[in-house]
Amino acid sequence: MSMRGPEFVGGAGGRVHAVWSMLPGKLKALLFLGVVGFAVVAGCYVTFLEYVKPYEFGIMESKIALGESHRGIQKEVYPPGLAFVMPFGFQRMHHLPRTVQVLELTADTTTSVRLGPSVFHGPAVKIQTSDGFSVSIDATILYRISDPYLVITSLGSGDRYLQQGILPKAEPILKETLGQLTTEEFYDSTLRVGKAEMAKERLNLEMQNKGIAVEQVLVRYFRYSDAIQNNIEKKKLQDQLVFTNHSMRKAAIQQQGLNRVTTKGEMEVQITLEQGRAYGVEKKAATDLYTRKKKAEGDLLVKLAEAKRSEMANAAMQAQGSARSVAMKMAEVLDGLDTILVPAGGSSNLNPLDLTAMLKMFGAGLDGSSGTPQAAMILPPLPESAAALDKPVTPAVPEVFPEFVPPPGSDTPPAEYKPEGGVATEGEAIVIVEGEVKEVVQ
Repeated sequence: MSMRGPEFVGGAGGRVHAVWSMLPGKLKALLFLGVVGFAVVAGCYVTFLEYVKPYEFGIMESKIALGESHRGIQKEVYPPGLAFVMPFGFQRMHHLPRTVQVLELTADTTTSVRLGPSVFHGPAVKIQTSDGFSVSIDATILYRISDPYLVITSLGSGDRYLQQGILPKAEPILKETLGQLTTEEFYDSTLRVGKAEMAKERLNLEMQNKGIAVEQVLVRYFRYSDAIQNNIEKKKLQDQLVFTNHSMRKAAIQQQGLNRVTTKGEMEVQITLEQGRAYGVEKKAATDLYTRKKKAEGDLLVKLAEAKRSEMANAAMQAQGSARSVAMKMAEVLDGLDTILVPAGGSSNLNPLDLTAMLKMFGAGLDGSSGTPQAAMILPPLPESAAALDKPVTPAVPEVFPEFVPPPGSDTPPAEYKPEGGVATEGEAIVIVEGEVKEVVQ
């Protein structure tokens, strides 16, 4: 008995029939078996296997006891992947979310509505404050399923973890904890956060035996009625004005204290500076007094020494040879003269190079016998030309040149000899430059 495939009439069916008729018999059989096998596998997959998604928990419920499993909810939690399930209602796989769930309580909606697999919106919470005012708050509660078996056994499957678990407990606990605040304390973020933490602890205490863990409770916004809001704002402005005035008074008091300390410090600085100036003046006066005293003592010693010197000089002038000393002092006047005009001849002429005549003029003979007594003589001052010299004054002793040596037994002074020889006559003057006889002028 030969196997015949289905017949297709007209159009595309005619073409498929033509292609099918051209295939060999064995290939036709293989294709038929492949189609049947795929249908069987697909049916088994749909009937006996169930897929648990990556963001889900799987909890098995059995209607009959098979092997180690018992009737009812099984404790085993199935991870993401394929799981074998008895068909025809003998077993059923319950799916619960693995991710964090969000419960939004906001004034943007007046009804409860699910916005996604993990977000649920509910109406805002109306809270009565401890001082009797009504406030509406927007709150967000973040939670997750920590034990799927407890959730199924205590609350049920589906979204009963929300409808019968977290939602009925959230509003009463928020009213209880946040209602402990006064109207003004709602403006204190630290107090609000503290009460929100208290609400989270209370919710965890209520949900821990139901397999739900609350991660966070956030109070995002709160609002009063318009009349209450206006009254609160006015009171807040008054409080701020009072606080500002109080702060300004405290600042003024502190500024006064600062001014007093500053003034006192400046006065102490001035006092210290004046004390320093007075000390300096006192020490300077003492220094000046000491300096003048020592200077006066030194001047007295100098005057006494000068007086002693004059006394000793006068005493020396009274001794033998004082006349010669006076003459020698007078001869020092001639020191430093480069050119001397010496009148020669005659009894009235003065030759400064004639030491004998000079001594006679000053009353001091060579033998000390002629002249007047010199006991009361005071040394004369030097002339201005000699006193202005920067070198000591020495007596000008006439030089005797070899070519002008006087003949033996002659009384003519060497200074009266001419350069070419001979003795200067009356009316002639001998020019001596730097101790050398240069010429004779009339």
